Amino acid sequence: MAFKNDMTMMFAMHDALRRELERIARITERGGDDPRVILRTAAGWGMFKRYLHVHHGAEDEILMPEVRKALAGRPDDLAVIDAMEAEHAAVDPGIAFFDAAIADPESGPDKLAMIVDRLLTGLGGHLKHEEDEALALVDEVASPELLARFGAEHSIRIGAEGSVFLPWLLDGADAAAVAAVTGRLPAPVRAAFATIWVPAYVGSDIWAPGAAPGVAPAATPGQAAAAPTAAG
Repeated sequence: MAFKNDMTMMFAMHDALRRELERIARITERGGDDPRVILRTAAGWGMFKRYLHVHHGAEDEILMPEVRKALAGRPDDLAVIDAMEAEHAAVDPGIAFFDAAIADPESGPDKLAMIVDRLLTGLGGHLKHEEDEALALVDEVASPELLARFGAEHSIRIGAEGSVFLPWLLDGADAAAVAAVTGRLPAPVRAAFATIWVPAYVGSDIWAPGAAPGVAPAATPGQAAAAPTAAG
């Protein structure tokens, strides 16, 4: 589907969330280390939750209310927006259920696998639904000013974590996606991304038990302001 607005960052965010869901599923499936310990103590699970909440929060509070107003009188399209809100609301209980399971010494692998399967189905289905139906409506009715506010809200919520967020966002992305995102960066930020942020992120192994979330030097205020987020 062709969009008149640039949705590069939106799709990059969705791809990152899918990637982490798949990693979580693999952790729960493999033998050896207790998956509850890994998921409870590794930085990766907390980062996944935080960036998911940033993304959905900015959509719920900035983007979708204005899209809803613009779609007044179009009940079929408003039903799509209603579905987006309902799907967002269903995610948090699933996350909380998973948090409770990994903290429970009685939770066995079958229970964890069941919960992860629900997350894969629920959140994965939501991301596809948004891409298949909702983004076309956003592209049609959202003004450049609204999309800029949405992006700014992402930046505010990420704050100085851009030095961690961007390597996380692009972890495993193909060369074209990396180029599309980093091409937006000023040259000094692009250099910091390539030479400092990515090596620090890779070296941190965010899915190792007990990995610290601070995997790279914090971005300076100027770097944080210049770093794009998942708004597009």
